[in-house]
Amino acid sequence: MAEPTSAPAQPELNRAIGPKLLLFFVVGDILGTGIYALTGNVAGKIGGALWLPFLIAFVVAFLTAFSYLELVGKYPRAAGAALYTNRAFKIQFLTFMVAFAVMSSGITSASSAALAFGKTYLQSVIKEFFSDTFTVSATLVAVLFIAGLAVVNFRGVSESVKANVVLTCIELSGLVIIIAIGVYAIAAGDGDTARLTQVDPAPGQSALVAITSATALAFFAMVGFEDSVNMAEETRDPVRIFPRAMLWGMGIAALIYVLVAVTSSLLIPADELATAGSSALLRVVQVGAPGFPLWVFSLIGLFAVINSALINMLMASRLVYGMSRERIIPKVFGTVHPFRRTPWISIVFTSGVAIILVSTADIAKLGGTTALLLLVVFTIVNVAVLVLRKEKVGHRHFRAPTWVPVLGALTCAYLASPLSGRPADDYLIALYLLGAGLVLWLINRLVHGKVEFDAEKLSK
Repeated sequence: MAEPTSAPAQPELNRAIGPKLLLFFVVGDILGTGIYALTGNVAGKIGGALWLPFLIAFVVAFLTAFSYLELVGKYPRAAGAALYTNRAFKIQFLTFMVAFAVMSSGITSASSAALAFGKTYLQSVIKEFFSDTFTVSATLVAVLFIAGLAVVNFRGVSESVKANVVLTCIELSGLVIIIAIGVYAIAAGDGDTARLTQVDPAPGQSALVAITSATALAFFAMVGFEDSVNMAEETRDPVRIFPRAMLWGMGIAALIYVLVAVTSSLLIPADELATAGSSALLRVVQVGAPGFPLWVFSLIGLFAVINSALINMLMASRLVYGMSRERIIPKVFGTVHPFRRTPWISIVFTSGVAIILVSTADIAKLGGTTALLLLVVFTIVNVAVLVLRKEKVGHRHFRAPTWVPVLGALTCAYLASPLSGRPADDYLIALYLLGAGLVLWLINRLVHGKVEFDAEKLSK
């Protein structure tokens, strides 16, 4: 009688990512909608010291990055906040809410990109080629933009990390243009350096609250670094190369942001930047380099927000699909199209939520909500790394100094709290989104009862 054969083992993911590609991935994942769309809104909260909120946001994100580095070194496989939360606290509902918060942050981030597309960069291109005689509804364009992303998502998108190098270079070129304009302005003796130290609180607001409220919004520009932990199984020797690539990548992105902020403040008063809103960087180009073709920068901005939105909608729809596959939300969300092999119900759901958001909220509210959701998640991750210190593994890995995750948890929690001056609308939008998650959780509990799930699969 023949011996029974065991099922063939699943092949491992191809470890094709080296240090340079990982560095580009981190930089490319951070750069995008935040700096292109929210510079003016941040200026409106703080005044001329526009660089300060971006610098503080970097420091807070940098602290949290150490927690992610310890966890990805300890568990070097495709993972995420949901897995770390589950391993640390073993509370299924908390794990689900963390996963749903990450998914929601993807939708709010993509929605802010859609509004930047429709209200800012596309409008600039239209004015350049059609003057003011041709107008389109910015909200309608944002809705159609989300619908277009859904079509691309439905057809199936397979992007390699090598392609990300090209995408990152294009996004980066727009910010380099802004920095070059600043260097030229300084060399020509233009710009008002006195603005760089001006903090202008709103009436009845302290300077500290002005700084922290601006930082709470600017934090949106620093998110994205945490996505790189999902590339762990495709990285060569992740325990060794992740710390350097992530920290250098964040440092490069932060330096670019600070230089862009300094250039903006040098050339344009804060109240004018605030009035420009999501068009602030376009205004910087107009003032600093009047002869530069504005449509070129507008096209770069369009590309930046398209890329950010697509990545976030892909992530959000796959997380919903993963939660359905693990039977923690109704299984209908796990329906895969028989021909396109994509989770079409999850795509429709996440796109529908995004359409509601772009129809009812502005860029600043959506960016602030994205930052709020992730600051809460980062607070939990910083605590989780301390809890998981009792769980030993059989290999050497990066270990953060204990004070780093402690300070990271405290700063993230503070920026997520009302004490930071965060507007109530951020909490309201987040409450609606997480409330929808709670409803899905309860429906599933009523239909299937209590379900044990594998949190690791949610983040793949």
